[in-house]
Amino acid sequence: MKALCWTGVNELSVENVDDPGILNAQDAIVKVTLSTTCGSDLHLLGGYVPTMRAGDVLGHEFIGEVVEVGSAVAKHKVGDRVVVCSFISCGNCWYCRNELYSLCDNGNPNAGIPEALWGQAPGGCYGYSHALGGWAGSHAEYIRVPYADQGAFPVPDGVSDERALFASDAAPTGWMGADLGGVRPGDTVAVWGAGGVGQMAARASLLLGAERVIVIDRFQERLAQVEQVIGAETMNYETSEVNAELRELTGGRGPDVCIEAVGMEAHRDGPDFAYDQVKQQLRLQTDRPTAVREAVFAARKGGSVFVLGVFGGFVDKFPLGAVMNKGLTLRSAQQHGQRYIPMLLERMARDELVTEHLATHVMPLEDGPGGYAMFKEKTDGCVRAVFRP
Repeated sequence: MKALCWTGVNELSVENVDDPGILNAQDAIVKVTLSTTCGSDLHLLGGYVPTMRAGDVLGHEFIGEVVEVGSAVAKHKVGDRVVVCSFISCGNCWYCRNELYSLCDNGNPNAGIPEALWGQAPGGCYGYSHALGGWAGSHAEYIRVPYADQGAFPVPDGVSDERALFASDAAPTGWMGADLGGVRPGDTVAVWGAGGVGQMAARASLLLGAERVIVIDRFQERLAQVEQVIGAETMNYETSEVNAELRELTGGRGPDVCIEAVGMEAHRDGPDFAYDQVKQQLRLQTDRPTAVREAVFAARKGGSVFVLGVFGGFVDKFPLGAVMNKGLTLRSAQQHGQRYIPMLLERMARDELVTEHLATHVMPLEDGPGGYAMFKEKTDGCVRAVFRP
């Protein structure tokens, strides 16, 4: 079969790879119908995640049709249309039983790598390096889905593939940020990043009752989507003094909840960004925490900051004093998608949550390298490149 593979730093190619097969009784084989890029993939392409290997198949956000099931699969049958959570979890360990699905003890067969990096291992993720399991990704014609009864979810009739696709990762990740960030009715919420995850965090905040939601970015096409589709306010950080304006909008206090949806390659104008970029390029720090710093300083006293963006290692000049002295609650996680996906699909069916506008560029898998280049450089108004194998 054809698959989009990582072949080196900033290098991708469409290659022929072996078809996947059933290896465990709980497996399913899914024929991929749509698979989308994600901002976190760019960290892989840029070489910031050192456990990639030439030939690894990328992609972790997808929808498809079940074409084969293992003998222990009870919830799915051949022909089912399913969306699959990007994080792999067994459903039976302590973490899964407590709905901390991305921390599953059994989803990552390479636990020793992240244990050396982070002390303990999270679960596995499709197409996201050998630190997260070395699982083959979804930018391919077919994919093996382990623990299929736990990670694959039937798509309701009437919900298009383009909408349901984002229930795989962007929608549950964004919803988790609003939920675990503690958004309550009447809150003011600020979201850094107007990509797919940031937009979904903004929409989730509104659906959870937030009075005002402000999304911060610099790309006008993304900010337009936020205003026209999501229904939130926007702020362009290149033309606004973000913290000052957030204070003004909140009577001098600052937002109740700040959600960072950018990650380790955050951009910003000014000397602090240049400092972070140089240190990252020299590998004196692994991540650029520009947006996280701003969120910490912007949050009101006693407020909360939730970090949704992917970070891999160590950052410099983290304002821990601000966290402590302002009494902030700081939380983060990879997405616990299995907790949210059924509810999100129901909201999609009721048109409360629309996501298809994120798929600005749909193209054949063969155009994958060009699609990623467009997505990375944000050319032609690209918010997400979506591949159709």
